[in-house]
Amino acid sequence: MHLITRQEELETALGELSRSEFITIDTEFIRETTFWPELCLIQMAAPGVTALVDPLAPDLDLEPFFRLMADESVIKVFHAARQDVEIIYHMGKIIPSPMFDTQVAAAVCGFGDSVSYDQLVQKITGARIDKTSRFTDWRHRPLSEKQLEYALADVTHLIDVYLHLKADLERENRAHWLNEEMGVLTSPETYDPAPEDAWKRLKLRIRKPQELAIMQAVATWREYEARERNVPRGRVLKDDAIFEIAQQAPRDAAALARLRTTPRGWERSSSAAGVLEIVNKALDIPKDQLPKLPKFVQQAEGTSAAAELLKVLLKIVAEQQGVAPKVLASSDDVEKIAASGENANVPAMQGWRREVFGERALALVRGEIALKFENRKITVFETK
Repeated sequence: MHLITRQEELETALGELSRSEFITIDTEFIRETTFWPELCLIQMAAPGVTALVDPLAPDLDLEPFFRLMADESVIKVFHAARQDVEIIYHMGKIIPSPMFDTQVAAAVCGFGDSVSYDQLVQKITGARIDKTSRFTDWRHRPLSEKQLEYALADVTHLIDVYLHLKADLERENRAHWLNEEMGVLTSPETYDPAPEDAWKRLKLRIRKPQELAIMQAVATWREYEARERNVPRGRVLKDDAIFEIAQQAPRDAAALARLRTTPRGWERSSSAAGVLEIVNKALDIPKDQLPKLPKFVQQAEGTSAAAELLKVLLKIVAEQQGVAPKVLASSDDVEKIAASGENANVPAMQGWRREVFGERALALVRGEIALKFENRKITVFETK
């Protein structure tokens, strides 16, 4: 099995792949010790063509690969595309287009929510994938024949999976059901969120606007630091330390040293000096300019029980349609429909989702339909 390490080989392989209507793609990477994933291997296939590319090879220019990713005449097929696309976007500033994610398509075609690649391959083709090379250190060279065979299997079986799912979607007229999910995967904001929004990744454990101001500022600082140093966020400052800094608001190194969540001696570092400067600036923000705490809306009495009934209805409708429930509505969608009915501004109340599930959910909320347990089965019946 051949690993492409020379520019001429790369361009020849990409030329062959570019003549196909679609190509399947996967990547192997390492990111345990870095902020940005380190690309270690690129696998591609099309009917009759395969390619294994070594991005760590000296002097190998991946620009032709990025051009292929931008070629609108070739569909790029991934399974669980987000991390692969993140790498391509970070390195080449390109989001593959057009793109097809078989994990998303599988959910629409009734294979369950977030089905794994090997499960999908087995269900569709009957083939079993050898997982023994799954935890390879893909930076190590040379890669063994067994490792390369494992890597290539991630794209060769994907050809049959894609063709099967594509045919299912066309037969059921559900190709447009993928549009919203694919919209998220093709948005640059998905892969390059603003550092100023980093605080939104954290679970909110604060109760005062001033604490929120400090948390936002420190989380933003950590995001910039992690990106600049290319290290995981936790290597810069752990989440628990951000919460404690927000709550305790240390103004000097002595106060910082008393915190339980920061390493001993860290208060004397240049990083700590930067955090103290940020904290003091946040403490000086006028009261009327502090950020507002996210509002917690108290649910009306009975809303929780109504949401549970809607979840049962969702499962029934999903089974009838042969799709994963999450495709039709999220838990948040269901809770908001239970609370606000027609006024719920959620995806489940828009487009094809409203037609398939949303209208039935509203009918249940209005009492026009009901659920009953009969012959060991829950069924839906009209009340009028």
